[in-house]
Formats: sequence, structure tokens, C-alpha cells
Amino acid sequence: MSGPTKLVIAGLGLVGLRHAEAIDRLKDVALAAVVDPGEAGQVFAAERGVACYASLSKMFEVEQPDGIILSTPTPLHVEQALECVARGCPTLVEKPLAVSSEEASVLVTAAENANVPLLVGHHRRHNPLIQKAHEVINNGEIGQIRTVHANCWFYKPDDYFDLAPWRKQKGAGPISVNLVHDVDLIRYLCGEIVSVQAQASPSARGFENEDVAAAVLRFENGAIGTITVSDTVVSPWSWELTASEYPIYPPTQQSCYLLGGTHGSLSLPDLTLWSQPGGRDWWKPISATTLTRDASDPLVNQIVHFAAVIAGDEVPLVSGAEGLKTLQVIEAIQAAAQSGEQVFIGGGQAGVGAESAIGPLESSINTQ
Repeated sequence: MSGPTKLVIAGLGLVGLRHAEAIDRLKDVALAAVVDPGEAGQVFAAERGVACYASLSKMFEVEQPDGIILSTPTPLHVEQALECVARGCPTLVEKPLAVSSEEASVLVTAAENANVPLLVGHHRRHNPLIQKAHEVINNGEIGQIRTVHANCWFYKPDDYFDLAPWRKQKGAGPISVNLVHDVDLIRYLCGEIVSVQAQASPSARGFENEDVAAAVLRFENGAIGTITVSDTVVSPWSWELTASEYPIYPPTQQSCYLLGGTHGSLSLPDLTLWSQPGGRDWWKPISATTLTRDASDPLVNQIVHFAAVIAGDEVPLVSGAEGLKTLQVIEAIQAAAQSGEQVFIGGGQAGVGAESAIGPLESSINTQ
């Protein structure tokens, strides 16, 4: 491929603008055009000196981009990504991949059959601290993972909901909107999740959705994890407030993930490794080591990776299939919270616990 990698961004909302900023910081990647039917898209395009199209179809009539970034509303993801796949255009879809795993599976299968790269924008995997944690775990430095706990607690102000009333509706609570990020990282670091149990409480503000939930996760490797989420808790323990990924969130210097293994434990994002050099024994001293890692913007890293995938130099870190698996876990948590029963993912241990289950590419979860 000669010249810079030409990318088109569809959807110029907050996330789309962040992708544009990331592209601006790279020499070998260029913004070729944008797709946005709104006036803001026209203004943005005029400022950047690129064309703005009202739809993907109109853009494809004129442009031949190397790749597309879809940062449009989730209900549009599958239809638009299928169009990109049909055009043979590598596509990075913002998370979540789709509204349901049924829709997502259609898209994943289409991309695989067409041999078109399909990536999902779980950008946190591209954070150097997560790459370092992944390396530490894979090297066996904490032994076999036996348990993990993740906190996702923060307080969303009232105007967050007033500006977008759909955020008050059923299905738009913190399980689907926020927990998808944390579930993806937990899967990446700890392995596949095979079943979940969960509880949720109705919104204290009187909205249709939940505002607090907790889940117990069983992993394929035998580990057990817990995860809690709330958007009505004043707290320093969430990825946004601890990882310093995005300057609009004030950093707290705390950690929100704890990973426990047979030879040590690891806290994130502070990358503190706990071990007992004198022997594994709760009566013996335990030491803490803060690990070093590179520091770089995961959104920029994600764009660099996307360009490398387009060039055929790398395989997707977060493929469509990976995004689908994360979405299935989120659906399972929602189903378990609604039914009060254990929900199995990918078949699980049939006949144990509840009857609810979701197959590898099934469309929905039985919550009755």
C-alpha cells in the first residue's frame, strides 16, 4: 500500500471526534472523508477540508477508502457494517458490536465468509498497561488465576440523562452501557466466561433501567469472578477514574480490578504485583512490586493497529468474534438479573442450575 492509510469515519459524535483526533496524530494514516447526515458533520468536514456524505452508499459512490470506522448509534452498526463488508472494506465498529448477539452473529459470519477484517472498538485492550498485565499473566507470574473482582462505580449527573432521555429507558442502564468495557477486559485477561449469576436493583431516580448490578462469573478455567456496577455511587473505583485514559475524568490513583492467582495477585490499573518470595504462606511477609510499562493513548494505538490489519501485517486484536463473545456475556448478565437463575454461555454445563442458556452464536437468552 503506497501513501497513508485512508480512513473514513461514519458518525461524528463524541467517539467519532476522538477517532478523528487520534488520526490527526499519525503520519501514516489520513482522514479521507466523513459520513454524517447532520450539520455538525458538514461543519467538521469543511474545517478539515474533506468531503462529508449523508450515507455510506453515497460515500462509496465516490470514495475508495482503505478502511471505515463506524461510530454511529448501536442500532445502525450491523446494517452499516454489512454494507462495508459487501464492499470489501475493512471495518472497525464501535462497541457494542450490535444490539443483540443474534444480529452480531450475522455480521461476524458475513465478514468471515467474505474474508473482510472486522474489528470492534474495545480500545482498552490497546492500553500498554493492559498489554503488560496480559504478559504478566501469560508468563505465569501470578500462577493460575483463581479469582477476579472488578468495580465499576461512578456517579452520572442528572443532566447526563436529561440531554439524552433514551438513557433512562429499559436496556440503557449501566450493565449494557458501561459494563461491556470491563467484561471485555476480564475476558481478555482471565479467559472465557461460561456461566453467570446476577442481581440488579431498579433505578433510585425512578428510571426504567437498573442503576446497580452485580454478577458472579464462572470461567472456563475454573476461576470465579465478581463484578459490580453502579452509576449512582460517588466512588474513586472505576476504570474511567483510575486509568487516566481520558483527561475529562479526574484521576484518583486507585485501582478497580483485583486478580488473584496461586502464586500472586495483581491490581489494575496501578500494576502492583503482590507475591511472597519466602514461600506461599499467610503467616509470611508479602511484598508489592509496581511494574513498569509504556504510556501511550490506546485510541491512537487502536488506529495504528487497524492500519496494520488493513495492510495484512497483523490480525485483529479484538475481532468481530471477540466482540460477539463479550456481548453474549452482557446479555447473560441481563438475563440472569431478570430471571434470578444461572445462565450458561456457549452451552456450559447443561443440566446444572437454571435452564437458561445461550449458545455460541445464539440470538437471545431464555429469561422465562
